[in-house]
Amino acid sequence: MKPELGIIEGFYGKPWSWEAREETISFLAPHGYRYYIYAPKADPFLRRRWQEPHPEPTSEALKALALHCRATGVRFGIGLSPYELFNNFDDTAREALEGKLAFFNDVGIEDLALLFDDMRGDIPDLAARQVDIVHWAINRTSASRLIVCPSYYSDDPVLDRVFGTRPPDYLEQLGESLDPSIEIFWTGEEVISRQFSPGHLERVTKQLGRKPFIWDNYPVNDGQRMSQYLHLRGFTGRPATISDHISAHGINPSLQPTLSRIPALTLADSYRLGDAYQYGQAFRHACSAVLGNDLGSLVRGDLLTLQDIGLDRLGDKEQFLRARYEGIEHPGAREIIAWLDGKYRITEEIVETQ
Repeated sequence: MKPELGIIEGFYGKPWSWEAREETISFLAPHGYRYYIYAPKADPFLRRRWQEPHPEPTSEALKALALHCRATGVRFGIGLSPYELFNNFDDTAREALEGKLAFFNDVGIEDLALLFDDMRGDIPDLAARQVDIVHWAINRTSASRLIVCPSYYSDDPVLDRVFGTRPPDYLEQLGESLDPSIEIFWTGEEVISRQFSPGHLERVTKQLGRKPFIWDNYPVNDGQRMSQYLHLRGFTGRPATISDHISAHGINPSLQPTLSRIPALTLADSYRLGDAYQYGQAFRHACSAVLGNDLGSLVRGDLLTLQDIGLDRLGDKEQFLRARYEGIEHPGAREIIAWLDGKYRITEEIVETQ
């Protein structure tokens, strides 16, 4: 059985346009993508300035996007990162959170994601503090599904190096204390996992007391190094057999909305075809479906250059790619040219300030 698939726009850097969001949602919905969660790191009113109200233009755009999702049969959600709220959940913080949740209710969300990632977490009672916030919020949201991202959302030791050593039994305490109806995001054995195995997912299910809700960091390319590449290849390491071990599967897409649809289609194929899935064949079919036969053929031929070499090492190939794609009137081709122009580059400053 294929799990519920979705898009979680949760990357650093330049966010998608409102038009690109609607087009991507409409394109992927017939292929099993049934939810979209708006959580771009570049929206400060969901992160460091979360206590402030969203500007009117953004508010209206969010309401329009929620309506578009509803008309397309896709759940609409918002991801809130209440920056270090668990350090001081006092009356002032509660009032601000209640106001933000009321705004989300007015927008018309069906999914609420409370994201405690990318914050320092070496606090002994971290799980208990976060559980208090989540249980307080669930009584004030109209969303029918609430999903939590733990501060330590992977086994990856890089989280401990950057955000402090995780408290002992953090995941077990979180899973034991959270209401069973609340979902929990998980990125796998690594922040950017190469694969998800049934054995790993069974172990995490025991820790969390529920099946994990996969937040898949492919094809996202929002790091200083990753933004050098276009992530286009078909999904691997996600066998259809893991569907019995997860509650849902969301992908964090790349900075390029049109090109993101190529790997997104292959994930749907992987679950649909099971053992018959071939990632190379799926990639070729997806290229044509997203870009058309002619442009799709060009991208297939340039896959090694686009995904494996990196912007700073293209050399003469840069001019070759420019000549190849500059005259093509297609959003996918324009994204390749913008990538060559450095418009999608991510710096350490972007990651530290968003």
